[in-house]
Amino acid sequence: MQIALTGDVMLGRLVDQYVIQNRSVRPDALWGDVLPVMLSADCRLINLECVISSQGEEWHPVTKAFHFRARPRAIEFLSAAKINGVILANNHVLDYGPAALLDCFTLLDQAGIKRTGAGATMDEAVAPFVLDLPEGRVAVMALTDNELEWEATKTKPGVNYVAYGERGLNEPYRSRMTQALQSAQQQADLVIVSAHVGPNWGAPSKAIQVLARNLIDMGADLYWGHSNHTPQGVELYRGKAILYSTGDFIDDYMVDRDERNDLSFLFMLEVEQGRIVRIRLYPTCIEDLGVRLANERERQFLFRTMGGNCKAFGAVMNTNGQIGTIDVRGAVLN
Repeated sequence: MQIALTGDVMLGRLVDQYVIQNRSVRPDALWGDVLPVMLSADCRLINLECVISSQGEEWHPVTKAFHFRARPRAIEFLSAAKINGVILANNHVLDYGPAALLDCFTLLDQAGIKRTGAGATMDEAVAPFVLDLPEGRVAVMALTDNELEWEATKTKPGVNYVAYGERGLNEPYRSRMTQALQSAQQQADLVIVSAHVGPNWGAPSKAIQVLARNLIDMGADLYWGHSNHTPQGVELYRGKAILYSTGDFIDDYMVDRDERNDLSFLFMLEVEQGRIVRIRLYPTCIEDLGVRLANERERQFLFRTMGGNCKAFGAVMNTNGQIGTIDVRGAVLN
Protein backbone atom coordinates (compact mmCIF):
# COMPACT_ATOMS: atom_id res chain seq x y z
CA MET A 1 0.00 0.00 0.00
CA GLN A 2 1.28 3.46 -0.88
CA ILE A 3 0.11 6.71 0.70
CA ALA A 4 1.11 10.07 -0.82
CA LEU A 5 1.52 13.06 1.51
CA THR A 6 2.23 16.70 0.73
CA GLY A 7 3.03 19.77 2.74
CA ASP A 8 0.98 22.97 2.55
CA VAL A 9 -1.39 23.38 -0.39
CA MET A 10 -2.45 27.05 -0.43
CA LEU A 11 -5.03 27.74 -3.14
CA GLY A 12 -5.94 31.31 -2.17
CA ARG A 13 -4.78 34.77 -3.30
CA LEU A 14 -2.97 34.62 -6.65
CA VAL A 15 -3.56 30.88 -7.06
CA ASP A 16 -7.27 31.51 -6.70
CA GLN A 17 -7.24 34.61 -8.90
CA TYR A 18 -5.18 33.29 -11.80
CA VAL A 19 -5.67 29.52 -11.64
CA ILE A 20 -8.82 28.51 -9.76
CA GLN A 21 -11.05 31.24 -11.23
CA ASN A 22 -9.55 30.97 -14.72
CA ARG A 23 -11.90 28.68 -16.64
CA SER A 24 -9.28 28.15 -19.34
CA VAL A 25 -7.06 26.30 -16.81
CA ARG A 26 -7.79 22.58 -16.53
CA PRO A 27 -7.92 21.42 -12.91
CA ASP A 28 -5.30 18.72 -13.48
CA ALA A 29 -2.81 21.33 -14.74
CA LEU A 30 -2.23 22.61 -11.19
CA TRP A 31 -0.39 19.41 -10.30
CA GLY A 32 1.90 19.33 -13.34
CA ASP A 33 4.03 16.25 -13.94
CA VAL A 34 3.76 15.35 -10.24
CA LEU A 35 0.20 14.15 -10.88
CA PRO A 36 1.08 10.71 -12.32
CA VAL A 37 3.23 10.01 -9.26
CA MET A 38 0.39 11.06 -6.95
CA LEU A 39 -2.11 8.93 -8.84
CA SER A 40 0.15 5.88 -8.53
CA ALA A 41 -0.54 5.86 -4.77
CA ASP A 42 -3.49 4.15 -3.12
CA CYS A 43 -4.51 7.45 -1.50
CA ARG A 44 -3.48 11.10 -1.42
CA LEU A 45 -3.50 13.41 1.61
CA ILE A 46 -2.72 17.14 1.79
CA ASN A 47 -2.64 19.96 4.29
CA LEU A 48 -5.17 22.45 2.90
CA GLU A 49 -3.67 25.81 3.90
CA CYS A 50 -6.78 27.86 3.14
CA VAL A 51 -10.54 27.77 3.38
CA ILE A 52 -12.62 26.91 0.32
CA SER A 53 -15.71 29.11 0.17
CA SER A 54 -17.24 32.21 -1.38
CA GLN A 55 -18.58 33.29 2.00
CA GLY A 56 -17.28 35.23 4.99
CA GLU A 57 -15.26 38.32 5.84
CA GLU A 58 -11.59 38.62 6.78
CA TRP A 59 -10.89 37.69 10.40
CA HIS A 60 -9.07 40.50 12.26
CA PRO A 61 -7.97 42.24 9.03
CA VAL A 62 -5.97 44.87 10.90
CA THR A 63 -3.85 42.54 13.03
CA LYS A 64 -3.57 39.48 10.77
CA ALA A 65 -1.48 40.08 7.68
CA PHE A 66 -2.49 37.16 5.45
CA HIS A 67 -5.93 35.72 4.70
CA PHE A 68 -6.24 32.70 2.40
CA ARG A 69 -9.49 31.71 0.69
CA ALA A 70 -10.10 29.78 -2.52
CA ARG A 71 -13.40 29.88 -4.38
CA PRO A 72 -15.54 26.72 -4.62
CA ARG A 73 -14.10 25.71 -8.00
CA ALA A 74 -10.99 24.69 -6.00
CA ILE A 75 -12.85 21.46 -5.23
CA GLU A 76 -12.50 20.52 -8.91
CA PHE A 77 -8.72 20.87 -8.59
CA LEU A 78 -8.64 18.59 -5.54
CA SER A 79 -10.84 16.08 -7.32
CA ALA A 80 -8.59 16.15 -10.39
CA ALA A 81 -5.75 14.84 -8.21
CA LYS A 82 -8.11 12.38 -6.50
CA ILE A 83 -7.32 13.85 -3.11
CA ASN A 84 -8.83 11.49 -0.53
CA GLY A 85 -8.47 13.62 2.56
CA VAL A 86 -7.43 17.09 3.72
CA ILE A 87 -6.03 18.50 6.95
CA LEU A 88 -7.86 21.57 8.23
CA ALA A 89 -6.02 22.11 11.52
CA ASN A 90 -3.98 25.17 10.61
CA ASN A 91 -3.78 28.95 10.97
CA HIS A 92 -5.75 29.87 7.82
CA VAL A 93 -8.86 27.70 7.80
CA LEU A 94 -10.82 30.34 9.75
CA ASP A 95 -9.40 33.35 7.92
CA TYR A 96 -12.92 34.19 6.73
CA GLY A 97 -14.81 33.20 9.85
CA PRO A 98 -17.09 30.31 10.86
CA ALA A 99 -19.56 30.76 7.98
CA ALA A 100 -16.81 30.13 5.42
CA LEU A 101 -15.47 27.20 7.45
CA LEU A 102 -18.87 25.51 7.62
CA ASP A 103 -19.35 26.13 3.90
CA CYS A 104 -15.96 24.50 3.28
CA PHE A 105 -17.11 21.42 5.21
CA THR A 106 -20.18 21.15 2.99
CA LEU A 107 -18.19 21.50 -0.24
CA LEU A 108 -15.65 18.87 0.81
CA ASP A 109 -18.34 16.47 2.02
CA GLN A 110 -20.31 16.82 -1.22
CA ALA A 111 -17.17 15.98 -3.19
CA GLY A 112 -16.46 12.91 -1.04
CA ILE A 113 -13.19 14.38 0.28
CA LYS A 114 -12.63 13.47 3.90
CA ARG A 115 -11.45 16.06 6.43
CA THR A 116 -10.07 16.29 9.94
CA GLY A 117 -8.57 18.82 12.32
CA ALA A 118 -11.52 21.23 12.31
CA GLY A 119 -15.21 20.78 12.93
CA ALA A 120 -18.53 22.24 13.92
CA THR A 121 -17.76 21.06 17.48
CA MET A 122 -14.69 19.93 19.40
CA ASP A 123 -15.67 16.27 19.05
CA GLU A 124 -15.78 16.65 15.27
CA ALA A 125 -12.49 18.56 15.13
CA VAL A 126 -10.64 15.89 17.11
CA ALA A 127 -12.20 12.89 15.36
CA PRO A 128 -10.10 11.15 12.69
CA PHE A 129 -11.29 10.30 9.25
CA VAL A 130 -10.85 6.69 8.21
CA LEU A 131 -10.00 5.45 4.73
CA ASP A 132 -10.87 1.90 3.69
CA LEU A 133 -8.05 0.89 1.37
CA PRO A 134 -7.46 -2.45 -0.36
CA GLU A 135 -4.75 -3.49 2.09
CA GLY A 136 -6.06 -1.98 5.31
CA ARG A 137 -7.76 0.92 7.05
CA VAL A 138 -5.95 4.21 7.66
CA ALA A 139 -7.04 6.73 10.30
CA VAL A 140 -5.88 10.35 10.00
CA MET A 141 -6.25 13.00 12.69
CA ALA A 142 -4.83 16.52 13.01
CA LEU A 143 -3.94 19.25 15.48
CA THR A 144 -2.46 22.76 15.50
CA ASP A 145 -0.89 25.15 17.99
CA ASN A 146 -2.07 28.21 16.03
CA GLU A 147 -4.80 30.70 16.96
CA LEU A 148 -6.10 29.84 20.43
CA GLU A 149 -9.22 31.87 19.63
CA TRP A 150 -10.05 29.32 16.93
CA GLU A 151 -10.23 26.36 19.31
CA ALA A 152 -13.44 24.42 18.77
CA THR A 153 -15.79 23.91 21.73
CA LYS A 154 -18.94 21.91 22.35
CA THR A 155 -20.94 24.69 20.70
CA LYS A 156 -18.46 26.62 18.53
CA PRO A 157 -16.86 25.62 15.21
CA GLY A 158 -13.08 25.63 15.16
CA VAL A 159 -9.84 23.67 15.07
CA ASN A 160 -8.29 20.98 17.22
CA TYR A 161 -5.99 23.35 19.09
CA VAL A 162 -3.34 22.01 21.48
CA ALA A 163 -0.79 23.50 23.86
CA TYR A 164 2.48 21.77 24.68
CA GLY A 165 5.95 22.34 26.08
CA GLU A 166 9.21 20.51 26.58
CA ARG A 167 7.35 17.82 28.54
CA GLY A 168 4.89 17.22 25.72
CA LEU A 169 1.19 17.96 25.59
CA ASN A 170 -0.34 19.97 28.41
CA GLU A 171 -3.67 19.06 29.98
CA PRO A 172 -6.46 18.83 28.97
CA TYR A 173 -4.95 18.27 25.52
CA ARG A 174 -2.92 15.22 26.55
CA SER A 175 -5.99 13.38 27.83
CA ARG A 176 -8.05 14.45 24.82
CA MET A 177 -5.44 13.24 22.32
CA THR A 178 -4.81 10.02 24.26
CA GLN A 179 -8.49 9.14 24.06
CA ALA A 180 -8.70 10.13 20.39
CA LEU A 181 -5.66 8.04 19.47
CA GLN A 182 -7.02 5.03 21.31
CA SER A 183 -10.24 5.38 19.34
CA ALA A 184 -8.33 5.71 16.07
CA GLN A 185 -6.30 2.57 16.83
CA GLN A 186 -9.52 0.62 17.30
CA GLN A 187 -10.80 1.79 13.91
CA ALA A 188 -7.73 1.36 11.72
CA ASP A 189 -4.57 -0.61 11.01
CA LEU A 190 -2.44 2.52 10.59
CA VAL A 191 -2.79 5.85 12.42
CA ILE A 192 -1.37 9.12 11.06
CA VAL A 193 -1.27 12.29 13.15
CA SER A 194 -0.85 15.55 11.26
CA ALA A 195 0.54 18.53 13.20
CA HIS A 196 0.57 22.12 11.96
CA VAL A 197 2.87 23.50 14.64
CA GLY A 198 5.82 25.79 15.25
CA PRO A 199 7.28 28.74 13.34
CA ASN A 200 7.60 29.11 9.56
CA TRP A 201 11.39 28.76 9.55
CA GLY A 202 14.15 26.87 11.31
CA ALA A 203 14.82 23.43 12.73
CA PRO A 204 12.17 21.85 14.98
CA SER A 205 12.40 23.08 18.56
CA LYS A 206 12.95 20.83 21.52
CA ALA A 207 9.26 21.17 22.40
CA ILE A 208 8.18 20.07 18.91
CA GLN A 209 10.53 17.08 19.08
CA VAL A 210 9.03 16.05 22.40
CA LEU A 211 5.50 16.56 21.02
CA ALA A 212 6.21 14.31 18.04
CA ARG A 213 7.68 11.52 20.18
CA ASN A 214 4.85 12.00 22.67
CA LEU A 215 2.27 11.34 19.93
CA ILE A 216 4.14 8.24 18.74
CA ASP A 217 4.24 6.97 22.32
CA MET A 218 0.48 7.55 22.53
CA GLY A 219 -0.19 5.33 19.51
CA ALA A 220 0.49 7.21 16.28
CA ASP A 221 2.28 5.27 13.53
CA LEU A 222 3.43 8.44 11.76
CA TYR A 223 3.90 12.07 12.75
CA TRP A 224 3.25 14.27 9.70
CA GLY A 225 4.40 17.82 10.38
CA HIS A 226 3.93 21.08 8.50
CA SER A 227 3.78 24.86 9.06
CA ASN A 228 7.50 25.28 8.40
CA HIS A 229 7.95 26.51 4.82
CA THR A 230 10.81 24.08 4.13
CA PRO A 231 11.09 20.31 4.58
CA GLN A 232 12.83 19.38 7.82
CA GLY A 233 14.51 16.20 8.92
CA VAL A 234 13.00 12.76 9.39
CA GLU A 235 13.53 10.98 12.69
CA LEU A 236 13.09 7.24 13.16
CA TYR A 237 11.71 6.67 16.63
CA ARG A 238 10.61 3.35 18.12
CA GLY A 239 10.52 1.85 14.64
CA LYS A 240 8.24 4.61 13.35
CA ALA A 241 8.78 7.80 11.38
CA ILE A 242 8.55 11.45 12.34
CA LEU A 243 8.32 13.90 9.43
CA TYR A 244 9.06 17.15 11.23
CA SER A 245 7.95 19.28 8.28
CA THR A 246 6.86 18.44 4.76
CA GLY A 247 7.30 22.05 3.59
CA ASP A 248 5.26 23.91 0.97
CA PHE A 249 3.71 22.12 -2.02
CA ILE A 250 1.60 24.78 -3.80
CA ASP A 251 1.34 28.50 -3.02
CA ASP A 252 2.03 32.05 -4.26
CA TYR A 253 4.67 32.97 -1.65
CA MET A 254 7.84 34.96 -2.22
CA VAL A 255 10.86 32.68 -2.46
CA ASP A 256 13.78 33.01 -0.08
CA ARG A 257 16.89 32.45 -2.21
CA ASP A 258 18.76 30.73 0.61
CA GLU A 259 15.94 28.70 2.16
CA ARG A 260 14.32 27.86 -1.21
CA ASN A 261 10.83 27.49 0.18
CA ASP A 262 9.65 26.72 -3.36
CA LEU A 263 11.31 23.31 -3.11
CA SER A 264 9.99 20.29 -1.27
CA PHE A 265 8.93 16.70 -1.84
CA LEU A 266 5.98 14.47 -2.47
CA PHE A 267 6.33 11.99 0.38
CA MET A 268 5.30 8.44 -0.53
CA LEU A 269 4.75 6.05 2.38
CA GLU A 270 5.15 2.37 1.60
CA VAL A 271 3.10 0.27 4.01
CA GLU A 272 3.32 -3.48 4.59
CA GLN A 273 1.09 -5.33 7.06
CA GLY A 274 0.06 -2.16 8.84
CA ARG A 275 3.56 -0.76 9.20
CA ILE A 276 5.41 1.95 7.27
CA VAL A 277 8.54 0.25 5.97
CA ARG A 278 9.89 2.88 3.58
CA ILE A 279 9.43 6.53 2.61
CA ARG A 280 10.20 7.69 -0.92
CA LEU A 281 10.81 11.39 -1.47
CA TYR A 282 10.04 12.83 -4.92
CA PRO A 283 11.61 16.32 -5.26
CA THR A 284 9.17 19.04 -6.31
CA CYS A 285 9.20 22.74 -7.18
CA ILE A 286 6.50 25.41 -7.02
CA GLU A 287 6.40 27.30 -10.31
CA ASP A 288 3.79 29.51 -12.01
CA LEU A 289 1.30 28.98 -9.16
CA GLY A 290 1.46 25.19 -9.51
CA VAL A 291 3.82 22.32 -8.80
CA ARG A 292 6.19 20.28 -10.96
CA LEU A 293 8.94 17.71 -10.48
CA ALA A 294 12.26 19.33 -9.60
CA ASN A 295 15.10 19.62 -12.13
CA GLU A 296 18.64 18.31 -11.55
CA ARG A 297 19.97 21.41 -9.79
CA GLU A 298 16.89 21.63 -7.57
CA ARG A 299 17.10 17.94 -6.73
CA GLN A 300 20.70 18.28 -5.65
CA PHE A 301 19.83 21.20 -3.37
CA LEU A 302 16.98 19.24 -1.82
CA PHE A 303 19.02 16.07 -1.38
CA ARG A 304 21.87 18.00 0.22
CA THR A 305 19.72 19.96 2.66
CA MET A 306 17.29 17.16 3.49
CA GLY A 307 20.13 14.69 3.87
CA GLY A 308 21.77 16.97 6.39
CA ASN A 309 18.49 17.55 8.23
CA CYS A 310 17.90 13.79 8.49
CA LYS A 311 21.46 13.15 9.61
CA ALA A 312 20.88 15.52 12.54
CA PHE A 313 18.30 13.01 13.79
CA GLY A 314 20.41 9.95 13.01
CA ALA A 315 18.41 8.99 9.92
CA VAL A 316 19.86 8.25 6.48
CA MET A 317 18.32 9.29 3.18
CA ASN A 318 19.67 7.36 0.21
CA THR A 319 19.34 8.74 -3.32
CA ASN A 320 19.34 7.17 -6.77
CA GLY A 321 19.56 10.40 -8.75
CA GLN A 322 15.82 10.95 -9.05
CA ILE A 323 14.28 10.24 -5.65
CA GLY A 324 15.31 9.87 -2.04
CA THR A 325 14.57 6.83 0.11
CA ILE A 326 14.42 6.42 3.87
CA ASP A 327 14.28 2.87 5.19
CA VAL A 328 11.98 2.79 8.20
CA ARG A 329 11.95 -0.99 8.53
CA GLY A 330 15.59 -0.99 9.64
CA ALA A 331 14.95 1.52 12.44
CA VAL A 332 15.95 0.36 15.89
CA LEU A 333 13.03 -0.23 18.26
CA ASN A 334 13.74 1.50 21.57
